[in-house]
Amino acid sequence: MDFQLAAMTQEQAEEISFNWHYEGKYSFYDMEADVEDLKEFLDPETRGDMFYSAMKDGQLIGFFSFEKTASRTVDVGLGMRPDLTGSGKGQVFLMGGIAFARETYKSEKLTLSVAVFNERAISLYKKVGFQEVETFRQDTNGGNYEFLRMVYDCKGRDGS
Repeated sequence: MDFQLAAMTQEQAEEISFNWHYEGKYSFYDMEADVEDLKEFLDPETRGDMFYSAMKDGQLIGFFSFEKTASRTVDVGLGMRPDLTGSGKGQVFLMGGIAFARETYKSEKLTLSVAVFNERAISLYKKVGFQEVETFRQDTNGGNYEFLRMVYDCKGRDGS
């Protein structure tokens, strides 16, 4: 799954927000599930230059967000188009985002947070080398949910 990352356009943000709907418990990740998050995602000024669209053969297949939280640490967010999830493509997708973060931000550490019920994603993150750090609770999507914070140490990987 080779893909290119480019700054997210308003049209792409709207496509993700209004047309990407996940099945079952994963509907938690629908952009429309949280009004505040949706508003921020759709506002080009708030979205800023943190969000990138993943494109393959002219098709939007996913997105990443990268937010520098320390001099060499970047917090990563990501999502794949709903019809591509659960199909074994996640590892290549994630590794592409990791490579981009390392090259673009000169990252030594990557962090991410994932809802604890999302065992499928947690398993993938562990498989590529993310380590569990802590759990925390956060108000979102009209409730209070438990999340797992994970960290990926870039040093010493892939010849760096």
